[in-house]
Amino acid sequence: MADTVSPETRSRIMALVKSKGMKPEMKVRRLLHGLGYRYRLHRADLPGRPDLVFPSRRKVVFVNGCFWHRHDNCPRVRIPATNHEYWVAKLERNHARDAKNIALLDEQGWAVLTVWECQLHDLPTAAEQVIAFLGAPGAICQQSTHAETSK
Repeated sequence: MADTVSPETRSRIMALVKSKGMKPEMKVRRLLHGLGYRYRLHRADLPGRPDLVFPSRRKVVFVNGCFWHRHDNCPRVRIPATNHEYWVAKLERNHARDAKNIALLDEQGWAVLTVWECQLHDLPTAAEQVIAFLGAPGAICQQSTHAETSK
């Protein structure tokens, strides 16, 4: 089935799709900040540029849209009827890239949590999940160092 808009219009529409600061991400950021967690955003030196990075805890959180990242068994995951082959390939690439980035982060010693857009409809449960993953808000994890100081 052919696209219902011109290629120029489709390009303009797709250019409006942002990768940072979307509503689900902002919801998680406000929630965690309100609970007392402090984090870094979109660290480019980590695979996949995680949405939230907790360096002292060696933990990262991705906030993923169900459609773009193919959340399993979610009703938001559907393949558009127009340009079907393109969308199947595009969404499969996204899914494969996510799996690769999570594996790389795991190899580097980072724990990874993915919060899905649909989970944010039940914010108290999502908050419990994130708190269980991160631990107490005020607790700072001690990193072991190999260098000893002497006086």
